[in-house]
Amino acid sequence: MGFLKTCVFRRNACTAVCFWRSQVVQKPSVRKISTTSPRSTVMPAWVIDKYGSNEVLRFTQNMMIPMIHYPNEVIIKVHAASINPIDVNMRSGYGATALNMKRDPLHVKIKGEEFPLTLGRDVSGVVMECGLDVRYFKPGDEVWAAVPPWKQGTLSEFVVVSGNEVSHKPRSLTHTQAASLPYVALTAWSAINKVGGLNDRNCTGKRVLILGASGGVGTFAIQVMKAWNAHVTAVCSQDASELVRKLGADDVIDYKSGNVEAQLKSSKPFDFILDNVGGSTETWALKFLKKWSGATYVTLVTPFLLNMDRLGIADGMLQTGVTVGSKTLKIQPVIEKTFPFSKVPEAFLKVERGHARGKTVINVV
Repeated sequence: MGFLKTCVFRRNACTAVCFWRSQVVQKPSVRKISTTSPRSTVMPAWVIDKYGSNEVLRFTQNMMIPMIHYPNEVIIKVHAASINPIDVNMRSGYGATALNMKRDPLHVKIKGEEFPLTLGRDVSGVVMECGLDVRYFKPGDEVWAAVPPWKQGTLSEFVVVSGNEVSHKPRSLTHTQAASLPYVALTAWSAINKVGGLNDRNCTGKRVLILGASGGVGTFAIQVMKAWNAHVTAVCSQDASELVRKLGADDVIDYKSGNVEAQLKSSKPFDFILDNVGGSTETWALKFLKKWSGATYVTLVTPFLLNMDRLGIADGMLQTGVTVGSKTLKIQPVIEKTFPFSKVPEAFLKVERGHARGKTVINVV
């Protein structure tokens, strides 16, 4: 009988405990759980759904907000972006095969799964969220970055970047100014320093020729070369000559006034040639290099091919003593025109026409 009483008591106790536990489990009412509204899970962006001409650009309010997938990533709220020639080329399908191999090295995805694709390589904005391994940034930090071509781009409200692709924005630059620099800076830096082997210690007195000197890469390269005491000869059209002279060019050659090859025959040989034009220049530029001196010719006609594996140097250029805006190197952002976010197609057409006088920037905010 005592055994039965004990079992009854235990059963009642268990029932009471289970009842109490069930009350505890049910206490946090489901009604109090707030779900994220659909409006805050999507964002405005300019995308393409196929490769082609400017008509493939499409504005959407329903692009999914990017998520952090790796612990070294950060989410940036885009304040300004800019358009580079590579964006125009990627819109038309340039580099699609190689880029898709980079996006999907195991070939898991089927053809066309890169769409909808957001273009844009440059960004200046504010950090919104950080991965667990991010130590150098926190929400609220103003940053700038160059996003590799195989990642979703910056013509959107938010973008995800890796820690080695982002740096603190110089305080001396506005977001609009800062967005004009990262990709061209890294492109020029790759050519000048990584390929050409030039730096602030060995550049004094070197003769440098820059073909296509008035564009984004050219205007940046002029300022770097002059900061390192090189002699710079710039090739551009006559209406851009005042701009490149203000940036420091020693000699200016107008390609519209006659054959550039013929005009260069009276010049002394060069230690370094940076070619932003390509085409016929590749057939004659080499003969203007100094003989047997280690002189270098670099062409940037295919910037994607040059930079696809080199954009990781962001932490070596944008985050070191050579950082733009530091005491070591002062760079003046050269912005030809700024467009509102609603006018992205017009900005693409402008870049596509060429004859740039600096960068084309998009104000997103």
